[in-house]
Amino acid sequence: MRGHDLLRCAQEDTAPRALSSRPMHPRTKARLELACAAVLFSTGGAAIKGADFTAWQITCLRSGIAAIAIWLMTREARRAWTGRTVVVGIAYAATLTLFVLANRLTTAANTIYLQSTAPLYLALLAPWLLREPTRRKDLAFMAAVGLGLALVFVGVEAPVETAPHPVRGNMLALASGLFWALTVCGLRWMGSAGGERGSAAVAVVAGNTVAFLAALPFALPLGSHGPGDWALIGYLGVFQIALAYVLVTRALTTMPALEASLILLIEPVLNPVWAWIFQGERPNGWALVGGGVILGATTVRAAIDARRAPDSAEPGLEAETSRVPVG
Repeated sequence: MRGHDLLRCAQEDTAPRALSSRPMHPRTKARLELACAAVLFSTGGAAIKGADFTAWQITCLRSGIAAIAIWLMTREARRAWTGRTVVVGIAYAATLTLFVLANRLTTAANTIYLQSTAPLYLALLAPWLLREPTRRKDLAFMAAVGLGLALVFVGVEAPVETAPHPVRGNMLALASGLFWALTVCGLRWMGSAGGERGSAAVAVVAGNTVAFLAALPFALPLGSHGPGDWALIGYLGVFQIALAYVLVTRALTTMPALEASLILLIEPVLNPVWAWIFQGERPNGWALVGGGVILGATTVRAAIDARRAPDSAEPGLEAETSRVPVG
């Protein structure tokens, strides 16, 4: 009986340990990392609206902190800058800045949905900047995104505390989408040379540094702010941009581009939800319908593109551009 008891105790002791030591499947881990990154990205609108700083101060501090955090977190980001990474960084800096400015003027839903029209501009710009021909299916995609864009602008929203100038904010969000398309073109241009023209990580650091420097004159003096507001700023830089970037970069080493793109759609879905929970912001019904059309068209196009290319664990150009936090 004594030997039996010892054996039973040993089994009870080792069974949970064996279960807990079983490694998580790499693809499952990657999915969780991408989902966490998308959730972090999605909190940008609510956090920007909640911080008691001006839009220029948020842009300056958020990007300055993010640049330092990414430089510390990723070895690739410490590579030397080139003229090409600076050019791409300037476009990315404009994307970041316009995203913050738009969020302080219009609803979080309108900001993220209008920025999501970037693939429309990309389809228009690619033949000129990347020498990529426009395909017949691109025309249908552009028409769908154009319809969604029109629906967002159908309902004129009355100014509210969290969205005091909706029309102006909507225009800035559209401009943010345009500059994001230019950023994607730049990243794909760099990626097509096998990294010889620079890396996405360096471009992200360059973009955040440029945004910090450009916004600094408009951010001073900072004034007096409570610890809660400073915590929000720190969160935006370290977690909402830097940590999310690291998670996406790590996950894309084992994730197909299509599945990654679909998981990252969590961001535009949750973005207005957080603003509704924390700021009580209710987007216009037409904006929600238009946003759904834009996101749906983007999803369908990603699925068609993935069907054309072999499903590889190695991220391609589309996956490479997904590594960069948009807003």
